[in-house]
Amino acid sequence: MGKKITGKVTWVGKTDWELKSFHGDEYSTHKGSSYNAWLVRDGKNVLIDTVWGPYDKEFVTRLKEEIDLKDIDAIVMNHNENDHSGALPELMREIPDVPIYCTKKGEQILRGLYHQDWNYVTVKTGDTLDLDSCRLTFVEAPMLHWPDTMFTYMSGDNILFSNDGFGQHYATESLLESTADMDEVMREAKKYYANILTLYSPQVTRKIREILEMNLPLNMICPSHGIIWDQDPGAIVRQYLEWADAYQENQITIVYDTMWNSTRQMAQAIARGIESADPDVKVKLMNAAKDDKNDILTEIFSSKAVLVGSPTINYGISHAIAGLLEMIRGLRFKKKKAAAFGSYGWSGEGPKQIHDHLQKSGFEMVSDPLGILWNPDRDTVADCEAFGRQFAMAAAGSTAETTGRQLSGN
Repeated sequence: MGKKITGKVTWVGKTDWELKSFHGDEYSTHKGSSYNAWLVRDGKNVLIDTVWGPYDKEFVTRLKEEIDLKDIDAIVMNHNENDHSGALPELMREIPDVPIYCTKKGEQILRGLYHQDWNYVTVKTGDTLDLDSCRLTFVEAPMLHWPDTMFTYMSGDNILFSNDGFGQHYATESLLESTADMDEVMREAKKYYANILTLYSPQVTRKIREILEMNLPLNMICPSHGIIWDQDPGAIVRQYLEWADAYQENQITIVYDTMWNSTRQMAQAIARGIESADPDVKVKLMNAAKDDKNDILTEIFSSKAVLVGSPTINYGISHAIAGLLEMIRGLRFKKKKAAAFGSYGWSGEGPKQIHDHLQKSGFEMVSDPLGILWNPDRDTVADCEAFGRQFAMAAAGSTAETTGRQLSGN
């Protein structure tokens, strides 16, 4: 059964409580997710988006309970990634001639994914579709987060159907902000932004400002994953503007991998040094081989500075750190400071490789990498603590102290 959102809008999506990973295995979804699709009935009947392919038959069957499919006058595809367009082939077998409204790039993607010559109607920003008392206005939003993305604004009910924008991978039966656990929702919304939209922050800022300049009344934001923002939809818009502006909190995150606990001991000693130099800063230690990679990236997104450590393995670094560094590179974090560290046995290239990777990824490197031979002893633990103090002061914008010992490893 669908769920009435307003007198004219019904949710006809799918809540996926069992989803634990997304984008292949690139994104963890511990709270499940939803694929939100919307049926608008106002003179004309318009379906906005569909659901992921594994639920295509269920989607079409449930949609038939809401409406005779032959009464659907148009389909709007705001974004054509598989989790939104996956049920489209099953639906179009039933109503092959119904027009599909999408951007020009959206048509290209649909043709590329499904190889079907459907009745495409391409639209651009400002184009409209009149219903009866309401009007749908299309707003292109390329790279939020695919090149085909657009938003659809519904006058009368004053709803922005934002697809992936303002979404969260979060399963809930209530659907509404007003009845959701907002602590959980905001954690998932931040994680979603950090892992999916950070790269496109300049586009986020430009698009939001463009929409704000349109002075549209806004009662709800209906994204394609997670809850509907029905209480204060402007709040998540303001939060996006903050997240898009080189976001950081008073936090330092230390990410490490370790073989025989030497690099872990370094990480803990560095953390003690940071805390002794700046008791107000929040310090997070995360093991790249054990902690969720998307949670680590969310903490890096929230941080003003980051330390990354690995033992040297086969003249390189661990695969957990290497994989995480590649994800960090792709997200292009802005205005964050960093340093590298690690233990080694005979060659010691690891910390320098991390340093170089972070520097190429846009981080401001505030010191040479710290390398420790074999297991830290009392003196090298003290070096790590001093390294942490130096890093805390650099992260705070102060001049770092110096120590009498060499802090680079090789």
